[in-house]
Amino acid sequence: MSKNKHVVMIGLMGSGKSTSGRLIAEALGLLLSDSDQYLLDKHGATSAPIAAREGKETLHRYEAQHVLDELAGPPKVIAAAASTLEIPEVRAALGRAFVVWVDADDAVLRERMHTSDHRPDYDPAAMRARRERYFREVADLVCDVGVMAPEQVRDAVLSKMGLPGDDRD
Repeated sequence: MSKNKHVVMIGLMGSGKSTSGRLIAEALGLLLSDSDQYLLDKHGATSAPIAAREGKETLHRYEAQHVLDELAGPPKVIAAAASTLEIPEVRAALGRAFVVWVDADDAVLRERMHTSDHRPDYDPAAMRARRERYFREVADLVCDVGVMAPEQVRDAVLSKMGLPGDDRD
């Protein structure tokens, strides 16, 4: 496998998609496209304010468009919102990418979620019940970020892709 392929970070809110994705993008020399930044740039707000003003369905449509737009372009590391996996078109498009599922116990995710006000309130267990089957369907690699540091996620991705590791640590 080469670095000329999209890497898509999936997982529930608070799983560290952006943090690990940034390290992977640096190691591969690719740009990172983060759902939160995309929403801010294209729609003037992050997920919580968009959900409040336009509804969750609209937010999820915007998040899905982020993934589809980026997969249509040159290779990048994409930090995708978890909601995108509910859309069959997005899951089908992910077949062209290397997909990394970053996950942790619900208690870890709940704690991380409360550290940021840009995230809408949610119950990790409910979101897991709704989306876990989709994560399993598309993931090429699963990383338990409850025990793995972002640098370890990066190294696991590079190894699974058959690329040399990053020795900057």
